[in-house]
Amino acid sequence: MNLNDVPEDFPRIAIPAVVTGVQPKIGVREIDGQYVAGQTEEERYGRWDMCEDLARQLLRVARKDETEHPGQSREMTLKRVRISVSQKGWCSEDELGWLIGRLAVLLQA
Repeated sequence: MNLNDVPEDFPRIAIPAVVTGVQPKIGVREIDGQYVAGQTEEERYGRWDMCEDLARQLLRVARKDETEHPGQSREMTLKRVRISVSQKGWCSEDELGWLIGRLAVLLQA
């Protein structure tokens, strides 16, 4: 695992805290004796790795869709894939946007 493999444009997920009460609170987690707000670099790497793998798997699906609908634009193919993936709930909306962009790049290769 090389944390530097994660592209700069891959979204960083903020983990919002929802804490009730009158006194101010800070939403953090304790990881290995340190308090962490948001996503760790390891967590971000894991999300990117999953999205990169999914984009590569969806390449075959997108190519098949283009073959089955020869008059369809590339944008329509990507829109159809986006709708399908969004219904699965595999990733966040920000990650999905990145994934579809990555799939577009892979389709051009």
